[in-house]
This record gives sequence, structure tokens and C-alpha cells, in this order.
Amino acid sequence: MPPKKVFIETLGCQMNLADTERMLGMLDEIDYSPTDNQNEADLAILNSCSIREHAVHKMHSYIGKWDKNRKPGSLIALAGCVAQQEGEKLIRDIRTIDILVGTHNIHRLPDLVLEAERKRRTNIENGVLGAEENRGMHFQRAQVAEIWEALPEDIPEVPIHRKSKYHAWVNIIYGCNYKCTYCIVPKTRGEQRSRPIAEIKKEIQQLADEGFKEIMLLGQNVDGYGLDIGTSLAQLLREIHPVNGIERIKFLTSHPCDMTYELIETVAELPKVSKYFHIPIQAGNDEVLRRMARRYTRARYMELISYIRKLMPEATITGDIIVGFPGETHEQFMDSVSVVREIGYDACNTAVYSPRPYTPAADWDDPISAAEKNDRIRLLNAVCTEVAEERAKRYLDTVQEVLIEGLSQRNPRRLMGRIADNKTTNIDVPSITDASPRPGESEEELNARIYKDLEPYFGQTVKVKITKANPWALRAELQKSLCYAHS
Repeated sequence: MPPKKVFIETLGCQMNLADTERMLGMLDEIDYSPTDNQNEADLAILNSCSIREHAVHKMHSYIGKWDKNRKPGSLIALAGCVAQQEGEKLIRDIRTIDILVGTHNIHRLPDLVLEAERKRRTNIENGVLGAEENRGMHFQRAQVAEIWEALPEDIPEVPIHRKSKYHAWVNIIYGCNYKCTYCIVPKTRGEQRSRPIAEIKKEIQQLADEGFKEIMLLGQNVDGYGLDIGTSLAQLLREIHPVNGIERIKFLTSHPCDMTYELIETVAELPKVSKYFHIPIQAGNDEVLRRMARRYTRARYMELISYIRKLMPEATITGDIIVGFPGETHEQFMDSVSVVREIGYDACNTAVYSPRPYTPAADWDDPISAAEKNDRIRLLNAVCTEVAEERAKRYLDTVQEVLIEGLSQRNPRRLMGRIADNKTTNIDVPSITDASPRPGESEEELNARIYKDLEPYFGQTVKVKITKANPWALRAELQKSLCYAHS
């Protein structure tokens, strides 16, 4: 029997990326190996996102396309936040789905896949389906759905198939206790649940033993870690910092209400912890923040930023801003524009407000036209780009340490990695950037030779000199005399 293959498309945030790695780890135990080709997959999974309406539209598009091109006899599964949000009615509404699993019972995925396989075999044996099931026979398809309303009391540890050999996501807290009026996360991810420090430290030690060098601590509200178990993110950072082999520690996403001076001081003090903060402000106007139920003011947010800048002047700070929240006036929007300049974000994610089901703001009047929202976000994006470009200039002609992750997506003759402050950096290697084919060497052979020459750098921390800076990435040149940063 040929090995079974699974394809997973991941939409949305880092939490979904981490969930995908867990799915791959669990499915490996029932003999599914990953593939990058959906058409050859025996099981195709869409790990969905519901944070904005556009992501839900993408979900429907993917599922429809997959069904048309599905391998005969294969299964399609829907996981993630849309599955959790809409529940088991989705299996009736979208008849192309074979398996539905939520965010709270992701550990049950292998059992659900095996159940779907058993049902299909039974249908074949009973003559309901042919051995080569045709696409579109949705009314005959055996469907399996299971959605839990809350996380289990003891969250099971599951195997994880890490996509990177050097960087690892580590979940430290699940869910969110805030009830922002625009946000679907409390519905899709539940209430906050922190993992014990000992359990997290054990996972990180194992990652270090396996050769991982960088970890990203994850949570919808990562700064809220420990509030439910009598500890804090600052304490966790101090506990895991001594783990040998781990060179960098990062965390996201922060909530201004739970970010403390102690946490900022801890980041400043511990050398392995990246001086990188992702702190969504969402709006620069206090009245809009009040309607969003964000529970802080612009002044309070700026106090946190000022303290970060005081202790770590060169720290990287990024944020999120929503444009066109119901009732937002032009003057209130301009407060969001001005806060970008005042903070000096290194990057800022922006989005037009998207009404989400099960949220209070979805039922509010929204007098702002689509054209006005588009004008506003174009202006905000232009300012964000301008500010980020100015901030990036501080790196020019400096020597930085970069953890190499692989090849640049835009130019396979360059290395790609991130500096300690999380800025993406594409690196020229002098002996390779200008390489040309040898006599009789094909382009394919040249590329293979270049890859072989660059591969030894993967996973290494190297020193580079920054030669160009743009808002979203840096260009650098490998420093031959300073090749390995920790050698």
C-alpha cells in the first residue's frame, strides 16, 4: 500500500502556523507524510482564519477549488477558527467537507481521520460508493464532525512536525479574556489558559537538544501569561533564559493592558531575549479605543512605549491599527495617523474594519463608506511606510548578527535570515552573488552548485554588514572575516 500524503494550507496568524505543525506531527503517527502538492494528497486540510471576512471568503474559494481537483478517494478537512466559530452546521452547509475539527479538540484529528476512512470503506463495501469515488458526490460522502466548546482541562501533549530546523513556535497561553467589541478570538480560542512553567521549560530544553536556536513564545495575549496560575511572562523568561543552545527568545502578541514595567525591564536585562515588541494599539483616539473596549488610553500606551525607548532606545516596535471602525470620524482617524509618527513603528499591520459574527460591533451602524475607508487606509499605509523606512536607516553600515533561515525567496543566490530585533535580512555572499556557469554547466547545475555552497550557512548565526535598508527588509553583505558570530 503506497504511503498516504497530507497537504495543509494555513491561513491567519502564528497560532495557526503552530497548530499546523501539531497536525502534521499527529498525522505522522497514522502514516500520513507531508506534501506540497494538494492534487496528490490523500488528505487536504484547510487551517482556517476568521479574523477578517476576506479570510473566510478565501476559505470557501480553497474548498471549492480543492473539490474540483481532488484526488479520487481523498478526504478534505476544515480546521481552525472558522470551524470553531460556526460549529458542526458547517458540515451541512459545505457538503464538500469530509472532516470538521475545531481549535479546542485539535488533538482529536487523527481519530477523526481514521473514523472518516472507516466510514468511506464501509460505504464502498455496501455499494454506496465506488472504489474510485467521484468528485461532487457530496450527498453520498461520509462526513465526520467534532467541535468542543472549551479546551480540555488537561491539554494533551502531542507530537510536533517542525517546518524549520532552527526556529520553533512554543505555545505558552491559549485564548483571551478580553472582550474587544470587534474581535472573534474569544469565540474561536476560548478563555485564557496558561501552560505550567515546568512543561514549557521541558519543551524548550528538548528543542535545544534537537539543535533549535530560536524560539517564539506564542499567545493571543502573551503578556497575560501566568495570571491564571500565579506567575508572569517576566518570570517565565527568567526561567527559560539559561537553557543552553537557545540563542534567541521572542514573544508575541502583546496586549497593552497586561504589559508591565517588570516585563520591559526583564527584556532589557536578558541578553538572549530579542528587543522586539509587537503591541497592537488598534486606534490612536481614546473614544474609538473606548468603543473597541480596549481598556487603555493613548496616553497609557505611550507610557509603555516611552519606557521601552528609555531602556532600549533601538528596540524594534511594531503594531496593528484598524481603519474605519464604526463611527470613526475623520479627525479620530487622523489620531491614528499621528500616533504612527509619534511612536515610530518599525512596521505596522493595518486593516479596514471587518464586521465579524458573534461580536457586538457587527450590529452597530457603520456610516463610513467603502470609498472613504479605502482613502483612509491608503493614507495610513503611506505614513506607515514612510516611518518604517526612516526607522530602517539606523541599521545602515552597521554590523548585525543574523540567524540564517535559508535562501531569499526573491533571489536564490542570497541567504535570508533575521537580525536579533526580528528584521528580515537578505544577504549577499561575495563569492556566489556574481557566480556564472562554468564551461558546459547548465543553469540547473549552476543553481545546484550555488545551493550546495550556501547550505552550510543554514542555521548558523553570522555577522553581516547592512548595505541597504527599506521599510520591510534589509540588504547585507556577509563579513568574511567575521563569518560565525559565536565561533
